Amino acid sequence: MGKLFGTDGVRGIANRDLTPELAYRLGRIGAYILSKDNNKRAKVVIGKDTRVSGDLLESAMTAGFLSMGVDVISLGVIPTPAVAYLTRYLEADFGVVISASHNPSEYNGIKFFNSQGYKLPDAVEDEIEEYILNDRDVDVKIEGKDVGIIIHDNNSIDEYTDFLKTTLNCDFKGLKIAVDAGNGAAYKSAPKLLKDLGAEITVINDNPDGTNINKGCGSTNPEVIAQLVKETGANIGISFDGDADRLIAVDENAEIVDGDHIMAICGANLKKHNRLKKDTIVGTVMSNIGLEIAMKEHGCSVIKSQVGDRYVLEEMVKGGYSLGGEQSGHVIFLDHNTTGDGLLTAIQLIATMKEEGKKLSELASIMTSYPQVLINAKVKKENKGAYKEDPVIMKEITSIEEKMAGQGRVLIRPSGTEPLVRVMLEGKNQEELNTLATNLAKLIEERLG
Repeated sequence: MGKLFGTDGVRGIANRDLTPELAYRLGRIGAYILSKDNNKRAKVVIGKDTRVSGDLLESAMTAGFLSMGVDVISLGVIPTPAVAYLTRYLEADFGVVISASHNPSEYNGIKFFNSQGYKLPDAVEDEIEEYILNDRDVDVKIEGKDVGIIIHDNNSIDEYTDFLKTTLNCDFKGLKIAVDAGNGAAYKSAPKLLKDLGAEITVINDNPDGTNINKGCGSTNPEVIAQLVKETGANIGISFDGDADRLIAVDENAEIVDGDHIMAICGANLKKHNRLKKDTIVGTVMSNIGLEIAMKEHGCSVIKSQVGDRYVLEEMVKGGYSLGGEQSGHVIFLDHNTTGDGLLTAIQLIATMKEEGKKLSELASIMTSYPQVLINAKVKKENKGAYKEDPVIMKEITSIEEKMAGQGRVLIRPSGTEPLVRVMLEGKNQEELNTLATNLAKLIEERLG
């Protein structure tokens, strides 16, 4: 990737790294590149999370779009996946999300979707970046009636939640649901959707003040929703991150149900109804081996992409698969939406509970999470990838894998930013894993440090 765009758009501390000047330039250059082949007046939809800097960045970016003759449909505070959907629904030429997801409130980010609601390919981001980093402008002068206008879509939450309801064939009457909105983008849409579906809900962290997004709450703090389930006797707890593109659930016993378990539950249900395309789920190299074992027992396969929901999505599109995601709760139901969608994931999981007539704890027992041990080995920077060429290290990895006899694995991942090689072992015996991982990390340090 380049110097501006990371794996999930442009991110940084708002008004320091991610300045209004940069936001304006991203709007102007982005508008040019994403609408230059248009024969009609272009339009873009913009949504944001609850960060105090959202207005600042939206205003600057909007000015960039308007200066290029692009009309802006402002959606207000709304989940990231809603922007992906509404880009298609409103027939916009592209969409923009202003959010830094699960990061603290002082951060913010800018992410583009194309007209089909997919994240931009690297090549298009590189093209936008090339203009900005080389301080180039586009030779376009828009004047008079041709400048863009702002349209406020006051029905955006209704449009999104109405769409989500179409993915179900049941209601949630009789269910008690605990919700942690994370003081983020789902603080209005999640309670509305669940109430519309007939659930009895208890909601916390639904009073954003611009600075409390993700603060001791949301999907990165699952102990908060677990406590609420205990207090309310809910059938299920659901917890969202700041932009609501991921979900962590807890069962009626307040036990965490992560993305791997959610995919196992929903994947088995889809397979049962012949709706799991190619009987395959797309995980990542960090997906727990328990997911693979559980799916194999149900006649399904798990293939693995690089870590990151964009890589999961790329693999899904390339292979024609319908379900994929990450342990962290990014789950993609590609038959319905083009990105991880926390609300969609929540209602698909709850609908599976209703359909199966089982408690979430019973459904989650489909998969056993195997212990994982992660140890960092310090190496010379130039040696981060050299373990593959070292016969002694590779022999030891093979020996460990043989010891686990198909009930575990070794994963070696060089750090992208530090002189480290991450050694992850997964298997049945925690004590054995600790010993094997420690010894392997020491060997790597001795050989490559």
